[in-house]
Amino acid sequence: MRVQSLTLAAASAALLAPTTPPAAQTHPAVWRESTVSAAELLAKVRDCDPVSRGRYRSDNGAPADIPVCGTRDAVFWKADMDIDCDGRPGPRCNRRTDPYFAASTAYAQSDGRPLSAERLPFIVVPAPSGLWDYRDHGIGGGSVVAVVYRDRVQYAVVGDTGPQAIIGEASYATAKALGIRADPHGGGAPSGVTYIVFKNTKVSPIEDHAAAVTEGERVARRFADGLPADAE
Repeated sequence: MRVQSLTLAAASAALLAPTTPPAAQTHPAVWRESTVSAAELLAKVRDCDPVSRGRYRSDNGAPADIPVCGTRDAVFWKADMDIDCDGRPGPRCNRRTDPYFAASTAYAQSDGRPLSAERLPFIVVPAPSGLWDYRDHGIGGGSVVAVVYRDRVQYAVVGDTGPQAIIGEASYATAKALGIRADPHGGGAPSGVTYIVFKNTKVSPIEDHAAAVTEGERVARRFADGLPADAE
């Protein structure tokens, strides 16, 4: 599923590389129980008000039956999870372990290097197209995401872009934290994953997973309670 333009990804990373001090070392994320339950979040995304102009496929050759839905404060979709191992190579994500490996991500961390899929929970959004453009909904690199699978909630960020017609992909670290087999070659989940992206949120630096969890807990609680994201 990670058939994206390497030139586009590399250009995006170069444009986004800031002049801030080098990023702090990140540590592999582990799942911890959220103060907002999976059931609470899923109750808020039962009904779909489509914001995409059509529907996405979960994989090449699959039916186009996945809409992107919207609420006042979030967009969401329900799909499978393919494993994104792209970005900075490591022992679990590299050209040997992943036949589609690309050493770049659409968004870079604060020191200009690609994100680490095996350490940072992030999701992949479809590249902008006439079908849907995530940028029109207050979403970009570093936007906060709640990924829900079974009874688990994992907070992540938007970190990469993928094919224009396919949806349902997250980093190795996201899958591992959710108890999903994280092998980029045959791992993932065939269905049952809900991705909730909160509008007008941003984690900076993007690689600060602790900040993503803190902000995720805050906006997810307001979302579950039916309050505006900026409510006190």
